[in-house]
Amino acid sequence: MARTIDLNSDLGESFGPWRMGSDEAMLSIVSSANIACGFHAGDPMTMRRTLELARKNGVGAGAHPGFNDKEGFGRRQILGLSQAEIENMIAYQVGALMGIAAHVGVPVTHVKAHGALGNMSTADAAVALAVVRGVKGVDRSLPVVVMPATVIETAAEKEGQPMMCEIFADRAYRDDGTLMPRGQPGALIEDEAVAVPRIIAMLEDGALHTVGGKRIEIPIDTICVHGDNAHAVEIARKLRSGIEAAGWRVESFAKRSAAARSAA
Repeated sequence: MARTIDLNSDLGESFGPWRMGSDEAMLSIVSSANIACGFHAGDPMTMRRTLELARKNGVGAGAHPGFNDKEGFGRRQILGLSQAEIENMIAYQVGALMGIAAHVGVPVTHVKAHGALGNMSTADAAVALAVVRGVKGVDRSLPVVVMPATVIETAAEKEGQPMMCEIFADRAYRDDGTLMPRGQPGALIEDEAVAVPRIIAMLEDGALHTVGGKRIEIPIDTICVHGDNAHAVEIARKLRSGIEAAGWRVESFAKRSAAARSAA
């Protein structure tokens, strides 16, 4: 029987007349979408269009909350926020997507923090706990996408919140298991000839492979291809075909979870 893996992308990141990414093409390839909720990007119309495309393609639709920072695309740290402020920021954005998703008639399947907020949640235990509690306060059954072997995985375990452990197809890892900062040489992987065999090797090994040659054993539930990468569609397409050729079936985490509940 084929092994299964989820393939996700950060989408719905246009707003107003400004366009980001190739959502329609990506949604024909990936199995889950992380949809911007209006803070770092996105707006109600973009959320609705993205949700409708996700429904049309049978793609799981998750919330992608970030800092309220459209000018910086949510990639600038906003320091000094209290845990309550972060919890409310998460709940506000997840609730916004849930409202439009209900209007469209699709469920919200997961939550993944965006950009600087996501990066901070891998290193700062207080931020990680606030992110998880923000999701938990909305829905105790809603999985949080986490970077394994970091403090947000620990926070989700502590709070008893379901989680999806994620690796990145287009980003390099430092030896502590965190992502190399975008400004550093080699941090972004834009060549599918490099990205695809690297990810298949990680899947087969059940481990992160770092730039220093370190191997960190982790669970892997989902693989992310960033939708704003200039080569995102080609990487996603080649990655999916490569994974499937290696004996894996690409399927949304939500569908696998539903199947497991039905079988129980």
